[in-house]
Amino acid sequence: MWGVAMNADTESKKLNIGKNILNLIPNLFKKFAHGVSFFVGVLKKDSTAFQIQKKSGDELLEELNKVQKESNEYRNQSEIDDQERLEKIKNQKMISYRYKVKDSSGRIISNTFEAPSVNDVKVFLTNEGYEVIEIKERSKYDIDINFGAKISNGDLSFMLTQLSTYIKAGIPLINSVRILAKQTTNAMHKKILNKVVYELVIGEKFSIALEKQNKAFPTLLVNMVKTSEMTGDLAGTLDEMAAYYTEVEKARKQMISALVYPAVILSVAIIAVVFIIIYVVPQFVGMFASNNAELPAITVFIINASDFLGSYWWVLLLGLIGLIIVYRLMFKHIKEFRKTMQTFYMHLPVIGKVIIYNEVSTLTRTFSSLLNHSVFITDSMEILSKLSNNEIYKEIINRTLITLSKGGKISDSFKGEWAFPVVAYEMLVTGESTGQLALMMEKVADHYQALHTNAVTTIKSLIEPIIICFLAVAVGFIIMSIILPMFDLYSQL
Repeated sequence: MWGVAMNADTESKKLNIGKNILNLIPNLFKKFAHGVSFFVGVLKKDSTAFQIQKKSGDELLEELNKVQKESNEYRNQSEIDDQERLEKIKNQKMISYRYKVKDSSGRIISNTFEAPSVNDVKVFLTNEGYEVIEIKERSKYDIDINFGAKISNGDLSFMLTQLSTYIKAGIPLINSVRILAKQTTNAMHKKILNKVVYELVIGEKFSIALEKQNKAFPTLLVNMVKTSEMTGDLAGTLDEMAAYYTEVEKARKQMISALVYPAVILSVAIIAVVFIIIYVVPQFVGMFASNNAELPAITVFIINASDFLGSYWWVLLLGLIGLIIVYRLMFKHIKEFRKTMQTFYMHLPVIGKVIIYNEVSTLTRTFSSLLNHSVFITDSMEILSKLSNNEIYKEIINRTLITLSKGGKISDSFKGEWAFPVVAYEMLVTGESTGQLALMMEKVADHYQALHTNAVTTIKSLIEPIIICFLAVAVGFIIMSIILPMFDLYSQL
């Protein structure tokens, strides 16, 4: 019996092994099919990312508009309501008035204000504690003396710090903005802040009130305030924004300080050379002519240059001014020209690094700040595309938006981009994989801010000797053109 049982077990095991072998072949085919499917999916995804990276200019914008139109169906209803309200406000007719009032100290204040009616202006000014003297609609010849409604980064940082301090002290937002408006001595800032107070009084959100001030406040600040209204931490957001704009202003001043000194030296050098050519060289021309001296080619060139500058300096000046105006208009209004020039500047030695480091630092710092305030990645990218004036980075961000809409990663769009350094890309990848993207972007910003500072210092140290060499060569060339004929004259004596 035992032997029979053992034989039965053996036969059963053989049958099981046979079944497993038979099942192994279809399982292998299934695994192979899954592998092929996965590999094709990866290739398709990479192909899509590659196709997006190849797009640029109008083709890229068309793709982005298509993606945004599709994603608008899933937007938050409150965002849609805010946008619709803003559109209605923009279409509402606002009349500009000039008013004259007396404050509590008896000081007469005159400024302008936009409102639907004169009664709205009167009620607002009365509620603000002013004694109304006169309000009249502005004529078409009534022009504001203050130009440039946009608040500078330095002033904005100071305002935000003050506003945060008032809010932390328990002062309501409307009263805090009122205090800012009364404290400022800048007429344009006073006008802007009074308009913000007016919007708050009629019940608008703070973010909407800022957004309605004709770009006086940056898009980033408006979106940060919008986020803080949802989280309830307005004071903390204002502090962070104040620190952010302080850093931006610091970087701007570094650039200015790096360029002002060399620009002054170069201007003095050019003026000195022009003075020598126009006023000094002609003194020797008469002497050479009276002695019938044979003039070398270098002297003839300098004399011709002196005659031309003396007679047609105004043509050169008007041509230079015209060239600058045309360049600025083309740079401002022609996108392809702006992109071409920005690409050229970014490929220049040393100067190109300064531009790239500054752009990467600003981009990553802003991105980090948006992520720290729980702004969605797609919304953050849209904000970044509006903030940057560099067409190269705008296109990278637009490609990122399209890639994200197709289920890709941020790093897919930044991979291989010459304008985004490898170190920054690797830290971006690390941040995505570890879930610490905001922290990594902040570290990238700090790193490239330090590199930017060093590059600016390098420029300052390089430009001075270059300008001195230029001046030495130019003056030496002029002196040689005068000395050579004089040697000829002495040899004839």
